[in-house]
Amino acid sequence: MYFLQSERLEFRKWTVDDIDLALRLWGDPKVTRLIDTRPQLTREEVEERLNLEIKTELEHSVQYWPMFQLVDEEFVGCCGLRLYKPAEKILEIGAHICSEHWRKGYGLEAAKCMIKYAFDVQDAAALFAGHNPSNAASRVLLTKLGFDYTHDEFYPPTGLYHPSYLLTVEKFTSLFD
Repeated sequence: MYFLQSERLEFRKWTVDDIDLALRLWGDPKVTRLIDTRPQLTREEVEERLNLEIKTELEHSVQYWPMFQLVDEEFVGCCGLRLYKPAEKILEIGAHICSEHWRKGYGLEAAKCMIKYAFDVQDAAALFAGHNPSNAASRVLLTKLGFDYTHDEFYPPTGLYHPSYLLTVEKFTSLFD
């Protein structure tokens, strides 16, 4: 069932039966306040998001996969990949952590695991990441992971220009080998 794991986390694919987990994550306005302008996502909007993740996996073999603690299988959130510039083999990386699991290092751990997966398994040439300009924690995390700021990019769900970053396979190899 789980296809990837890190020191404390394991990852699997979303299923339609995961609506309660999806509601815990994307139904929490503390989680979505920096990724969506809607004050709180409705059940239907969360189901739409869940179905999009499932469809993306079926069509492109990537998604923001749900992740769980190894020790007790407690749901932590999701971390994964999306197509960004497929012709250039650039994927987007992102993570959403349940608010009760913030400040436990899961974002960093999950992102490191996903970066390795993107380059080693998905054969990405580079990874793109962006964050809400108000999200200082994401800026610090991306810098710690070796991403380089490249530009500000408009992100329609927030209506803002998000600082945007790139990590090339060459830089990853030099940092983590």
